[in-house]
Amino acid sequence: MAAERWLFWHRRDLRLADNLGLAAAARATPAVTGVFVLDPAILQARAPAGIPGDLPAVAPARLWFLQESLKELAEAWRAAGSRLLVLKGDPEQLLTRAAAALGAAVVAWNRDVEPFGRERDRRVARALQADGRKVLAGWDQLLVEPEALSTGAGDPYRVYGPYWRSWRRRLEQLEVLGSAANGGLAPLAAPGSLIDCDPAQLSGLPLVSPELEHGFTGVDLCPCRPGEAAAQQQLAAFCAGVGRAGSGGSGRSAPLLAYDEGRNIPGEAGTSTLSAALKFGTLSPRQAWAAAQQTRQTVAALGGGQEALASIGVWEQELAWREFYQQALFHFPELAAGPYRPQWRAFPWENDTNRFAAWREGLTGLPIIDAALRQLNRSGWMHNRCRMIVASFLVKDLICDWRWGEATFMAQLVDGDLAANNGGWQWSASSGMDPKPLRIFNPATQASKFDAEARYIRHWLPELKHVSTRDLLSGEIAPLERRGYPAPVVNHKIQQARFKALYAGLRG
Repeated sequence: MAAERWLFWHRRDLRLADNLGLAAAARATPAVTGVFVLDPAILQARAPAGIPGDLPAVAPARLWFLQESLKELAEAWRAAGSRLLVLKGDPEQLLTRAAAALGAAVVAWNRDVEPFGRERDRRVARALQADGRKVLAGWDQLLVEPEALSTGAGDPYRVYGPYWRSWRRRLEQLEVLGSAANGGLAPLAAPGSLIDCDPAQLSGLPLVSPELEHGFTGVDLCPCRPGEAAAQQQLAAFCAGVGRAGSGGSGRSAPLLAYDEGRNIPGEAGTSTLSAALKFGTLSPRQAWAAAQQTRQTVAALGGGQEALASIGVWEQELAWREFYQQALFHFPELAAGPYRPQWRAFPWENDTNRFAAWREGLTGLPIIDAALRQLNRSGWMHNRCRMIVASFLVKDLICDWRWGEATFMAQLVDGDLAANNGGWQWSASSGMDPKPLRIFNPATQASKFDAEARYIRHWLPELKHVSTRDLLSGEIAPLERRGYPAPVVNHKIQQARFKALYAGLRG
């Protein structure tokens, strides 16, 4: 008797190893076929109305990362003995057609937290069930499911600190801390262990190539590398491997061991650069957590210092921040459309389009701001410390609506993720879930503290290599030294006072 055929629908889980939904399918039957749907509703979406410029909702860098990851994923499916179907169109229609063509009894996938994805999944599930198919959907992209944690009053968490403590306790209860047995880190199956479908069954399906017209030109500059194999290599290098070139003195020590300090220095390779891998699921959060725990155990066994252990703890908290924003979007889908704090809906933004254009193009006359935006425009990625600096500058110096910046990031970032991007921008704008309502970053102070030798600035603004470090950090560059580089568009001290006055009026 032939094995029952299942379909597994990939979305934010472009890997075979440690994929909980796919593992469940493979336990049920060896006859599993993978499918990925290129949905025009996503690929061709534009930024919301009111944002200057016709910005795409999906960055060229993300299309490139998706394309290359799909190519590798298709090869992995072939090696396992089955195949990945790449289709283009409406998932509701195409998954129903594919399941019927292959005679699949069950379609499985991993759940999503985003409002669009959740509604899409409900439509797909209804269509499949109406056609007599079963649906299996569970969580994979989070260490802790969003419904699993709540306050003492039974409400979703709105503040990170209590969430972090509850999240960590939950992991201890799940016994994820040590060996990462939860979900398994081994490959899905031995080569050739899955059973392919009959190719004749595919004749009526609109199969397409994973090649996408992405137009991304920063492939060599982007630190995030597509595919499951590259994600594993980057994770190993960050946690236990040889430090990457240009790591600013980390030598052969794992960057994770100096993460507490290194994560804030944009001129050094002190971060994991795994944000895109986690966004697309070429790496699972359990794999990231397990690597951190294995490194912790090794450091402790060797009598490592508290600084190294503390740095591991900081990275663990960064993983928790990712999940805090994910659960926030799950419980409060209205975050995708506007501010969490309702009074911010009436904030009197100045929204000077010329100043916004200067910010977006890296031509504000403030070197640390412009270096960060140049990095984004050229590489499709921006260092996280710089994301906070430029976000504060747009909102609290230029007094532009934070949603303009949010859309700009989503139009450029290789790791652009709705939950993290929205959460970060609302944190910077003081409109989100933050018990400290007002933060204003001084660009000169931030540059002096985190790019003290101006290495990052000089790298991305080569036209200013001749300028002294002191002037690069302060932004006070003499006119003759500018050589075409613009004068500052605003005065930070004046704008800071103006923003505070507007904010005081808002609170009143």
